[in-house]
Amino acid sequence: MRLLATSLAALAVSACVHAQTPTDQAVLASIDARYDETAAMAKQIWDWAEVGYKEDKSSGLLQTKLSDAGFTVEAGVAGIPTAFVASYGDGGPVIAVLAEFDALPGINQDASSDRSPIEGKHAGHACGHNLFGAGSVGAALAIRDWLEQTGTPGTIRLYGTPAEEGGSGKVYMVREGLFDDVDIALHWHGDDENSAAAATSLANRSAKFRFHGVSAHAAAAPERGRSALDGVEAFDMMVNMMREHIPQDARIHYVITSGGIAPNVVPDFAEVFYYARHPSAAGVEDIWARMEDAARGAALGTGTTVDWEVIHGNNPLLVNETLAKMMDAKLREVGGVTYTPEEEAFAEEIYKSFDKPGLPLGSQTQVQPYDVSLGYGSTDVGDVSYAVPTVGLRTATWVPGTAAHSWQAVAASGMSIGFKGAQNAAKTLTLAAIELYENADLREAARAEFEAARGENYVYTSLLGDRDPPLDYRD
Repeated sequence: MRLLATSLAALAVSACVHAQTPTDQAVLASIDARYDETAAMAKQIWDWAEVGYKEDKSSGLLQTKLSDAGFTVEAGVAGIPTAFVASYGDGGPVIAVLAEFDALPGINQDASSDRSPIEGKHAGHACGHNLFGAGSVGAALAIRDWLEQTGTPGTIRLYGTPAEEGGSGKVYMVREGLFDDVDIALHWHGDDENSAAAATSLANRSAKFRFHGVSAHAAAAPERGRSALDGVEAFDMMVNMMREHIPQDARIHYVITSGGIAPNVVPDFAEVFYYARHPSAAGVEDIWARMEDAARGAALGTGTTVDWEVIHGNNPLLVNETLAKMMDAKLREVGGVTYTPEEEAFAEEIYKSFDKPGLPLGSQTQVQPYDVSLGYGSTDVGDVSYAVPTVGLRTATWVPGTAAHSWQAVAASGMSIGFKGAQNAAKTLTLAAIELYENADLREAARAEFEAARGENYVYTSLLGDRDPPLDYRD
C-alpha cells in the first residue's frame, strides 16, 4: 500500500539529480580504473559457482583482496567457515557494506546468448551473487582510499555473507551481534533495471519435512508396507488445497528431494523441501503452524511418521526512506549502463528468448522512478535491517526483461553486461558512504526513522530459531 503524500515526495526526490563534485568525479574515476580487477573477481567467482556454505574459494578470494589492501580480516565468524568481516579505519561512523557470493544449485549456463549448459557444472550464478561480492569489494576499496586521502574519521567494514540462497547466513551474523556497533549498512543486488526504490520483501521460512514408513515388496506384500512417499504426496495435496485460503501476498513452494528409488519397493523414506513466505513474520508463523498440522495429518493418514528440520528463515526488509531517497539521488548521479555494439547484439539475442519480456531494451540506460513497494522475494538482509538502518539498490546487471534465477541471468552475470552493472553499484555505494560519513544529520535522521519503524521495546526474533548454521543444507 502506498500513501499519496509519500509517493509525491518520492517522485520529487527521484527527479533531483545532483551534479558531480570534483571529489565525486575523482572517486568515480578511481573505481573505473579498477574495472578490470572487479570484473576479474566477478568472473572467477562465476566460474567457481560455489553453493551456500561451501564458497571456500570465493570467500577466500575476496578476503585476500581486502587483506592485501590493508583491511583487517576476521574469518570464520558466527560459526560459519566462509563468513568474514573485513575492517579498515578507526572509530566511527562505522559504515558496513554487505557482500554475497553463493551460487544456485540445479541451474547451469555458459556466458552465451543462447541456451548453452556447461557440461559437468551443477550450479550457476543465476542471482548474480558473483557480481554482488565483487562490486561490494570494489566499493569498499574505493571508500578506503577516500578515507585515507581525506583523513576523514570512520571505519569501512565489509561483511562477507555466505548462503543467502536458502541458508540465511546473515541471520547468524546478526544473532552473533556482529552489527551491533554499525551506524548504517549498505547493500545492493543485480537486476534487469536500475532502481533505489524503497522496496520491502517477504518474510520466509523453509524446512525439510522427512517422512518415515516401512519398506516392502510393492507387488508381493503391499499390505506390509507403509509408503513414506504417500506421506509426502498427501502432505503436498493438503498444502496445495491450503493455497486457496492464505493471504493474497503469501507464497508457498516446494520440491520433493527424495521419493524412493525403485517402483517395486515401497519407500521407507521420502523428503520434501518447503518454503513459506508472507509480508510479515507473524504471517509466516501462522501459515507455518497450519503446514505443520498438515504434515502430522498426512503422516497419520498414511501410517507413517514425520519430522522436520527448519533450514532457514528471514525477516522482511525494514524500509528506511531517509536512506532510500539519498541512495536514489546517488544512483541518478551515477546513471545507468551503456552497451557496446557487441553487448547490444548479445542483449538482442537474449531478449528474443523471453516469452513475456517486461522492460524494453534500452531501459538499462535509465534509472527507474523512486517509489515505495512490496517485493515478493526474500532475503536475509531483512534481519540486518532490523539490527541497523539499512539501504540498498539494484543495478542493471542483466538484459532488461530477465528474470532472476534463470539461465539468462547466469549468462549476463558471467560477462561484461553484468560486470558493468556491478561497477555502477560500486560507484553508487561509494558515493552513498561518503555522504553518510560527512552528513551527521542524515545519519541521525535515518536512526530516528529506524527506531520509530521497529517500535518501542523492540526485541529481535529470528525466524529460524536457535539452530546452528546448516552447513550441510546443500548436500
